Amino acid sequence: MASSSVLPFSSSFRSWFHPCLASKITFTRRTNSLSIVTRSSLSDNSALLQAAKHTVDSYVKSGMVVGFGAGHASDLAIHYLGQQLKAGALKDIVGTPTCVGSASVAAKVGIPLEQYEGSSKTILGAAEKLVFIVTEKQYRSDLDGSIPVLIQSFNWMETAEEIDDLFLGDAEVWRRPSVGYAGPLGGDFPMVTKEGHNVLDVIFTSPIIILADVANCLEQVDGVVEHGIICRIPCTAVIASENGLRIIDNNLILEAGRA
Repeated sequence: MASSSVLPFSSSFRSWFHPCLASKITFTRRTNSLSIVTRSSLSDNSALLQAAKHTVDSYVKSGMVVGFGAGHASDLAIHYLGQQLKAGALKDIVGTPTCVGSASVAAKVGIPLEQYEGSSKTILGAAEKLVFIVTEKQYRSDLDGSIPVLIQSFNWMETAEEIDDLFLGDAEVWRRPSVGYAGPLGGDFPMVTKEGHNVLDVIFTSPIIILADVANCLEQVDGVVEHGIICRIPCTAVIASENGLRIIDNNLILEAGRA
């Protein structure tokens, strides 16, 4: 069985994404593995829908187990995948939702579901390839910017302070508000996911030299559920814009790093 996933995080091919909301989907196949990552706050649905269709048409094959995350981009991909199943273009697809929202959307469009015992990061770790769906505004070719970190809401301040101590002088840690601008603490109405988690933005003020080291540090912090870094896995970015799609692949970068 192969695995593939669609999740919304920053990638190992030297790009950062800083969306207001993240979308997740994961694909798994019985013979080889693939991962697709989506996230978007794009207002022009036509460009995002084109990217979602391209992703499903290019990377999803019959016999895959498809892991679903959350967000508008994922919803579009799930809907289109359901249409392809009904039309007979794809067969024997099974969905693995990583949140209640994606499970509901997949069930409505008739995609069979099964439960996966593990986190989104576990699914990514089992995948052989990732594909990100992002907007043109979200894609950056450098390693400056912020990293979204999903944390448990209970004792969130202790988690934030520990992360702040890790990168003291190099980054600021802000809790993301549900609306508008609310300062470092996220105001009276911080963003809360359907699973009850908060989101921290770790905003780097200095260039990030080794992305994998940042990921390793975050994963050692109690209270961190997931973070927006994906590294050491071959991945492709499907970038949606009003002028069409742009595809960027990091395979050559990874091969150069291994040499």
